[in-house]
Amino acid sequence: MLWMIMSTDKPSQLETRNRLLAEHRKYLDDNARHIFFTGPQEEDDGSANIGSLYIVNAPTRGDAEAFVHNEPFYRAGVFDTVVIRRIRKGRFFPERAA
Repeated sequence: MLWMIMSTDKPSQLETRNRLLAEHRKYLDDNARHIFFTGPQEEDDGSANIGSLYIVNAPTRGDAEAFVHNEPFYRAGVFDTVVIRRIRKGRFFPERAA
């Protein structure tokens, strides 16, 4: 089943995000078999990342929680809030993404 994990960063986390970016990307690569979609949340003008969005395929909520709890940004305390919700895939138009 699919789970949406939406995190919002604490203020002033850009330096920590940048420092952990390679580790974060490796974590995502190492866990690609569970990932449906990931991407950073950005300010409206695209000037800074302010959070993360993950859609993962995991059997249980506990597995989705484990995914985010092992994520380098989470472990470093970057995230202020994390929301996990079970979702269903509805309409899907990947060709419309830039």
